[in-house]
Amino acid sequence: MYHGYLHLRTVCLLLLLPLIFGACGTGTAPSEDPVGMLLDSIKKQYAPDQRVALFEVESIRTPQGHILKGVTDRPEALETLREAMKGQEVAFMDSIELLPAASLADKTQGAIKLSVANIRSRPAHSAELVTQATLGMPVKILQKKGGWYRVQTPDRYLGWMDDGGLQPMDPAQWETWKSAEKLIFTQTYGSSHAQAHPSSQRVTDLVAGNILQLVSQTDSHYQVEYPDGRRAFVEKASAKPYGEWRSSLPMDREALVATSMTLLGVPYLWGGTSTKGVDCSGFTKTIYFMNGMIIPRDASQQIHQGSLVDDAKAFDRLLPGDLLFFGKKATDSTAERVIHVGMWIGNNQYIHSAGDVHISSVDRNSPNWDPYNYDRYLRTKRLLNQEDPGLLYLGEEQIF
Repeated sequence: MYHGYLHLRTVCLLLLLPLIFGACGTGTAPSEDPVGMLLDSIKKQYAPDQRVALFEVESIRTPQGHILKGVTDRPEALETLREAMKGQEVAFMDSIELLPAASLADKTQGAIKLSVANIRSRPAHSAELVTQATLGMPVKILQKKGGWYRVQTPDRYLGWMDDGGLQPMDPAQWETWKSAEKLIFTQTYGSSHAQAHPSSQRVTDLVAGNILQLVSQTDSHYQVEYPDGRRAFVEKASAKPYGEWRSSLPMDREALVATSMTLLGVPYLWGGTSTKGVDCSGFTKTIYFMNGMIIPRDASQQIHQGSLVDDAKAFDRLLPGDLLFFGKKATDSTAERVIHVGMWIGNNQYIHSAGDVHISSVDRNSPNWDPYNYDRYLRTKRLLNQEDPGLLYLGEEQIF
């Protein structure tokens, strides 16, 4: 069914090409850059959200024709482009690379080997921090430039990270890592140690949600292994075997609220998705992850998941765990902008990351009433235990 739909969209695009290339005989002048228009059209069709899909292709015009260069992770987009160019008999040289890059050989999977790894918009430490990945998280490796890898996280988010935070793996290494018994760190902060007592040398810091391979255990400690082979000990009071943790998750609203309270006071960090620092959507994402759900990265993506609860400030409809979205409503000339998100905890209150993680109220008579966000409230969505393509459940998916 999908392939039929894809074929139909390709045919429609091909039918439009005469208009794009100015060949319809209407007397109008052809576009100055018909190939550029074609590239824009394909990008809108196959990769409208560059946070989760790549179509970075440009055309260089030469006397001999067009040189198409760039990268994409969408084979169907590349096929459509090639068919469109051939169909109109446009001379071109194809220098587009389909990701994962061939230069990676068979190391197209990897696992994060730091407690928290930064993922940026470009392969540079000065680039914007767009998201983070935590220890043990599996990532797809798409491309390598110098000491930087372009990766995709389980929520499909794309970005660049330096090689100090990633352990690339070939299929055999990946299968060994993925099939091994795991441990999840459940405390907000902590550390691993060289020996099975807390006064021994620290190996690394740890944050909630870190995943390690479980090697063995003593009465008080688990012995663990990192994706790069380092070994350490973690106190039993701060971690659980991953399978046991996953099967014991209550998946209820009270658990979401309890998790959110452990993050009170954590500082705001643009791009942050760990207990070291969170932005607004990184905060809600972390809460849900520690309760067995992977939700989309950004507020503007999270708002499209789950079911609608309210869009008229009828806050009595809300239940703990529901997500409240804030921003600018659509007008006749502008689209809606989703700027902020928080989580309802009951008693007319929600918890959110703005400056730091704190609790605000929708009750104008409350001392923690937040008139700024109240005035830009958009709507509330319910994600917990909802079925949606953008929601992953750790109890159903073998992510780790």
